[in-house]
Order: sequence, then C-alpha cells, then structure tokens
Amino acid sequence: MADFPGKVSTQTSSNEPQRTYGVPAMVDMDFIKSVPGILLLTEIIVGLLVWALIAATSYTSDPAYGWVMFVSVTLWLLSIALFVVLLLRFYQSLPSVPWPLVLMVFYVVAAVLYITAFLADAVSVPPHWYLWHGHLGASAFFAIVVTLLYGASSYFAYLDWRGEGQNAAGSTVPV
Repeated sequence: MADFPGKVSTQTSSNEPQRTYGVPAMVDMDFIKSVPGILLLTEIIVGLLVWALIAATSYTSDPAYGWVMFVSVTLWLLSIALFVVLLLRFYQSLPSVPWPLVLMVFYVVAAVLYITAFLADAVSVPPHWYLWHGHLGASAFFAIVVTLLYGASSYFAYLDWRGEGQNAAGSTVPV
C-alpha cells in the first residue's frame, strides 16, 4: 500500500484534437453547395424580385396585388428564416421535429400559394400602355419562376423524406 501514489497517474490526456466552437464551426457549407441549398438561395433572390417589382409600382389600386405581396413577402421571410436554420444547423437543437416532413410540407404549401399568386399577378397585368406594365409583367414572370423553384424543392424534399427508410417522425436530417 505504500507504493500506491507512485502507480497512479493523475494526468489526463486526449487523442482528440481540440475543437473550437465559433461561428465557422456551426456553418454548414455543404448545405450551400447542395441542390436544396442552391434552390433555397435562388428562391430567396427570385422571391425578392417578385415583391420588389410590385412594391415599386402603385399596386394598391388593384386588390390582386395585395395577395401577391402578402404571399411573396411572407414566403420570402420564411425562406430566409429556413435558410438560417439549415445553414447554422439549428435543426440539431430540435431532434424531435421531423425535419424532412416539415420541409416537404413547407415547400408544397409555398408552391401552391405561389401558383395562386402567379395567377392573380398574371391576370392583373395592365395593358401595354400602362405606366407600370413592365414591372408588373416582370413580377408575373418571376412569380412563375419561383413557383417552379418551390416545386423543385418540394420534389427534392419528398425524395429526402421518402428515402429515409424510417418513419418520418423519427427522422431529424434535413434535405
């Protein structure tokens, strides 16, 4: 018992490298390079074009543009929030949320809302002689583009949700 302190080592060591927990460690750069990440970024940019082109006009004279503005601004803000959640991996803090299912539902609802906004926008474009014809026509074009982008995101989210090989409620990996 007298040689006990000589046999015990109180020094701790680890073979793992030290990890830094700064912002660069939290950012998921692979998400930005993936197809869903590129689609989401493109949806944000094109969605901005839709509502900015309408906001630059006197859109309050036609109630249909109120709906288009509501849909485009709301989905633009939600898409930015979703991008931040996925880029900074906040979804890992909520493992009980079925992220593939949530993403699929979001994209499908966004596509349906945007198709209604596109239709309202397209039928409300005034004749060629009207002052804001170009802005409103371009917003209708970009509305169908962002509708197709949300449709593509819906497809990829569906593939991710279906391809998990387990119940969607148990999955936590986003697209």
